[in-house]
Amino acid sequence: MQSFKDKLNLEQLPQHVAVIMDGNGRWAKSRGEERTFGHKHAINAVRAVINACNEIHIPYLTLYTFSSENWKRPTDEVSTLMTLISETMLRRRRNFF
Repeated sequence: MQSFKDKLNLEQLPQHVAVIMDGNGRWAKSRGEERTFGHKHAINAVRAVINACNEIHIPYLTLYTFSSENWKRPTDEVSTLMTLISETMLRRRRNFF
C-alpha cells in the first residue's frame, strides 16, 4: 500500500502549515458523546499532524487551538479545554520541542 508520503512531491511542499482545530465538539455530539469527548480525542489528530509534518520535513506548524469565540462557551467546557491543552503540553513537551 502506498503511503501518503509516496504521493507527495516533496520539493513543492510549504514551509509552514496552519491548522484551525474546529468541529471536535460536533464530532463528539454526532456520536452521542459530550463535547469534551471530542476535545480529548483531538489530541490524536494533533499527534498525527505533528508526526506527518515531521515525516515530510515541514519545519513550521501552527495549531490554532483556541479562538476568542471559545471564551463564550460554558465555563466548564473552557476549563476542560484549558486543562487539556496545558496537561498535554506538559506531558509531551519533550516530544514537541
